[in-house]
Amino acid sequence: MFRTEKDSLGEKQLPADALYGIHALRAKENFPDNTPFPIEWYRAVGLTKLACYNTYRKFRDAARDKYGNHPAVKIIPDEILNSIIEAAKEVSEGRYFEYFIVPAVQGGAGTSINMNVNEIIANAALLKTGNKCGEYTYIDPTEHANIYQSTNDVIPTALTVAAMQLFNSLETGINSLRQEVEKIEKRTAEMLRPGYTQMQEAVPSSFGKLFSAYNDALSRDWWRVSKCIERLKPVNLGGGATGTGMAVPRFFVMQVVSELREHTQLPVSHSENLADATSNLDKWVEVHATLKALAVNLEKMASDLRLLASDVAKDRSIAIPQKQVGSSIMPGKINPVIPEFIISASHKVYSNDSLVSTLCGQGCLELNPYLPSIGCAVIDSLDLLIASCKTAAENLIAGLTVNEKAAYEALLRSPSLTTALTPYIGYHKAAEIAGLMKEKKCDIFEANRILNILEETRLKVILEPAKLLKLGFSLEDLK
Repeated sequence: MFRTEKDSLGEKQLPADALYGIHALRAKENFPDNTPFPIEWYRAVGLTKLACYNTYRKFRDAARDKYGNHPAVKIIPDEILNSIIEAAKEVSEGRYFEYFIVPAVQGGAGTSINMNVNEIIANAALLKTGNKCGEYTYIDPTEHANIYQSTNDVIPTALTVAAMQLFNSLETGINSLRQEVEKIEKRTAEMLRPGYTQMQEAVPSSFGKLFSAYNDALSRDWWRVSKCIERLKPVNLGGGATGTGMAVPRFFVMQVVSELREHTQLPVSHSENLADATSNLDKWVEVHATLKALAVNLEKMASDLRLLASDVAKDRSIAIPQKQVGSSIMPGKINPVIPEFIISASHKVYSNDSLVSTLCGQGCLELNPYLPSIGCAVIDSLDLLIASCKTAAENLIAGLTVNEKAAYEALLRSPSLTTALTPYIGYHKAAEIAGLMKEKKCDIFEANRILNILEETRLKVILEPAKLLKLGFSLEDLK
């Protein structure tokens, strides 16, 4: 069964029971892309429209109380208004998403997004009132579902709502990961290991210091992410097509953001310059840079742990959880799939960052037509980083183990350990010990016994963890 819908370009046949309409169908045909649109943004459009409908009701009632049935006020009867409010609530819960057929990559600045949701709301409302899909003489996607709205204020505002919700989840995820890292930091504070610079053995360090560096980096990420809500909160809802508010009641312009704030419990605010908020998208460049910084820190940590736990690392002082069989041909092979997922996700964020920056710069005069691709990239990065923090905390850090004995034995065989002796015996004598360690492939104690440079009891004191990890040396230490 099919129904026929018309627009200014002609007619189209659609499935009779489809909640989408002619505009969404044209978009699907015009943009043959299979990249799915983010459901988070779809749900946020429902929330934004819900705020618009409730604001409209307040305006309609206030206008009627003061002026009666004024000809300038579009009157939507309660039966219709209640039905579209109910449909918008359902969209905000993710209902009817199977009828959202517009792909992520598209033209038109988001008009296809807006109209697809308008059609879903209108058709869902038609069914609620005992009508059939497509009977727009009763409930219309533009006259009713789009009342006092424009694509250019609804869709970017909905993106802000979706992003704020995801930033809150990301903030929680970073903290959960940071807490797991901090547990290892405290547990391994004095467990010695060789440090490495440029993939070569360097001066002694500890696992505690290694994980403290990750912890501090994640703390900075948490702080930066927590500030993103402040950068995002001004929205242009009520500004209409270009931020001038043309054809929108002043009552609606001034009240709709407050209504949205109440519905979302998010600190959205009315932009002081609606034209600026409509045409300039630099806030997305700014907050995505914060996401890129987090991706960099996650990649660094995942890469380090992957290397230290690999068969390439001779001391195997770190073991990461075994999570997945690694080969279809090599029995027993287990691959570091969690670090590889995090690294892959980080590089997707880097590519998204380039897309966000370049397309934000492509804004033209009063509007940026590439908002859909920009928004999808931002949400993609947020989803990837939330997932990365979650799997890093649960599947990488929580089950990570440290082999203290293997790391300590590797440190004693490392010629770089002789750096700790230079304040006591000077560079050249320390170099003799280092050279013999290399030649004999022996540890520092055996090399010292052969060369008889330091008393062994003195050497043991110098190489105590507290001494090696102390920040610098004092003259008292040299006594």
